[in-house]
Amino acid sequence: MLLAAVNPNLYGFVILGIIIVILGSILRYFKQPYIVAYILAGVLLGDFGFQIITDKELITVMGDIGLILLLFFIGMEISLPDLVKNWKVAIIGTVVQIIASVALVGILGWFLGWQSNRIITMGFVISLSSSAVIIKLLQDSGEISTAIGKNVLSVLLMQDILIVPMLIATNYLGGHVPSVEESILQIVGGALIIATIVWIWRKKEFKIPFSEQVEKDHELQVFVALVVCFGGAIITSFFGLSAALGAFVGGMVIHAARSTEWFHDSLHSLRVMFVALFFVSIGMLIDLNFLIENWKTVSLVILTVYLTNHLINTLVLHYFGRNWKNSIYGGALLAQVGELSFVLVASALASKIISDYTYQLTIIVISLTLLISPFWIAMTKRMVGRDKSPKT
Repeated sequence: MLLAAVNPNLYGFVILGIIIVILGSILRYFKQPYIVAYILAGVLLGDFGFQIITDKELITVMGDIGLILLLFFIGMEISLPDLVKNWKVAIIGTVVQIIASVALVGILGWFLGWQSNRIITMGFVISLSSSAVIIKLLQDSGEISTAIGKNVLSVLLMQDILIVPMLIATNYLGGHVPSVEESILQIVGGALIIATIVWIWRKKEFKIPFSEQVEKDHELQVFVALVVCFGGAIITSFFGLSAALGAFVGGMVIHAARSTEWFHDSLHSLRVMFVALFFVSIGMLIDLNFLIENWKTVSLVILTVYLTNHLINTLVLHYFGRNWKNSIYGGALLAQVGELSFVLVASALASKIISDYTYQLTIIVISLTLLISPFWIAMTKRMVGRDKSPKT
């Protein structure tokens, strides 16, 4: 009777933990990141695997929390003056990269007879890289403060910001025109974010009120950290912008306040757990039946996406950095399709820009590029000799 009363999700989470420990131990032996273990665990336990975890909505919600926490931690490690120094690669480089992605999809779409709205939307989708994967890999390898790390980080940040106009454009292409209220809210929200970033840049350093009292109380630290992190997410969500972007800006505020150490200690365990669930939720999206039936098409699209993204980003980074070794490695870091592309694809499906088949294909491709990414990066790193050279 007691066992019957236990919430079935508890069994799923215990099994999930066991699988992550086993897969993580194996991958650690081969010096691969835990991200791969998280995605594989999602594949095995989800609807398209052994169906042990069936509450996909619960996992997705917890994964969204993980993404917010991850971006908050990323913001805490960002030096705004360093990012401002890289404004050319951030703004010009990212815009050129997006235009090139749309142009290459346009060539493919011309042969396939695609309409312009589908070409532009799919170009947007493949142009976005994964902040969650890449920044974690840079953190794990200690390269986030290197020259190439800063360049890649500036591109990722600009992509995260540009997701907003991309979503608006996708809605327009699908025939949905945002209301005046929605447009005003998004414009005001964007202006507030820019104003906050400018304030941080000009202020350089400031002190959080009552920070000395909070630093001596670990329990209060946890709740103060949660308020700052999720408070920023709520504010940007209210303005119709990405919740993760608000958390990121909140992290930048904390960095400027020189309070990153106790914030990091307070939320680190929560971050590990929820970020893992974010990648588990991605694994649960992989439909094994669809993958088996369409493996040739999926393989061709993944190879095309990787080669295209790798080439475009390598050329952009080389133009600004003039170093082929770093540029090729940076191109590999940015070669996968990012998690924010899921949002664009869902919007495109709702707007009937793409069919159900294209939606399933794109979801599989995005998920698998995230899964393959650590291996692609490791292979490129060995090829250019960065695994033996000093970090620059």
